[in-house]
Amino acid sequence: MKSLEELKQNLESKMPGVTSVLEEGCLVISKNDWLEVAKFLKSSPLYSFDYLSSVTGVDYPDRLEAVYHLYSIEKKIGPLTVKVRTDRQKGEIPSVTPVWRSAEFQEREAFDLLGIHFTGHPDLRRILMWEGFAFHPLRKDYVAEND
Repeated sequence: MKSLEELKQNLESKMPGVTSVLEEGCLVISKNDWLEVAKFLKSSPLYSFDYLSSVTGVDYPDRLEAVYHLYSIEKKIGPLTVKVRTDRQKGEIPSVTPVWRSAEFQEREAFDLLGIHFTGHPDLRRILMWEGFAFHPLRKDYVAEND
């Protein structure tokens, strides 16, 4: 991978209709395109991003965001940082667990702590908080109960 700009241009030329944005060294992908882009990034001989090292959730005042760090072990490149944004109220992002198995527990953590729903996830349930807990403790609007 020569540059992030080159990857962006190649992605958009190989996948008509997909648009991406470069922002602070990251590739920002629409949640509607994310699953297909993930499949392309893994299967494309140009990139072979075969390892997802982390999925992190971020809470902004106007949105939720999932941040992915991808590597190609084969090509010795990475990390490629990909951001996928979603609405705060009905935050949904397609699960990439079918693409990278390592996303399974990390998506569950972002779901549990921030409330991002990963559609198509094989086992989306709480991982740190108990099942009856109605809140997401890493959201900025979460208020802890006083004892």
